[in-house]
Amino acid sequence: MFTGLIEEIGVMRRIHKQGQAMVLTLGAGLVLEDVKLGDSIAVNGVCLTVVAYDKETFSVDVMPETYRKTNLASLQTGARVNLERAMPANGRFGGHLVQGHVDGTARIRARTPEENAVVYRLEPDDDAILRYMIAGGSITIDGISLTLIDVTDSAFAVSIIPHTLSQTILQDKQPGDSVNIECDVLGKYIEKLLRTGSGGRTPSRAGQGGLTEKFLAENGFF
Repeated sequence: MFTGLIEEIGVMRRIHKQGQAMVLTLGAGLVLEDVKLGDSIAVNGVCLTVVAYDKETFSVDVMPETYRKTNLASLQTGARVNLERAMPANGRFGGHLVQGHVDGTARIRARTPEENAVVYRLEPDDDAILRYMIAGGSITIDGISLTLIDVTDSAFAVSIIPHTLSQTILQDKQPGDSVNIECDVLGKYIEKLLRTGSGGRTPSRAGQGGLTEKFLAENGFF
């Protein structure tokens, strides 16, 4: 589990591809201080497992599903990436609940300065994920916990403060670039409940919503 607060920017050192499987080796500093085999590190918001490390680098496996669903396949040697270690049990939720399970990718369509901030407008490659977004809600872009300031039928926008811009690879991102998107997991659970009639176990009958007055009463909500 992560919070979307980037700890450092790493650098892609080596990429070994075999079909849609990859082994990535990344240069880092802070995230290596207490690293162990099997640890989880989010790379551009993708939760990956450390399979090897030394004093300056760590390596992770990327499986075909991750290859297809994220922007990791497009990275080149020398690319900069956002890194975050999994949150310890006694840590603080400075951002929001982030799983590191990317829902898809989006393209930056505009980058507009607005006084002390920069507004990014993005279009998802699959607009189905827009149903999990609301203005004022949380979104994760390349592993960064951000607040949505606008959501339309085809795009969404976030406003970036100077600190976030300086500490993450968003400073490098320009219109046309691809980023990883993870929507707030709460929206996915709510959708599941609304589509089912027994807490996710039994599909609703045709024509009925999952959360009905009868369902709420039977399950002790009133």
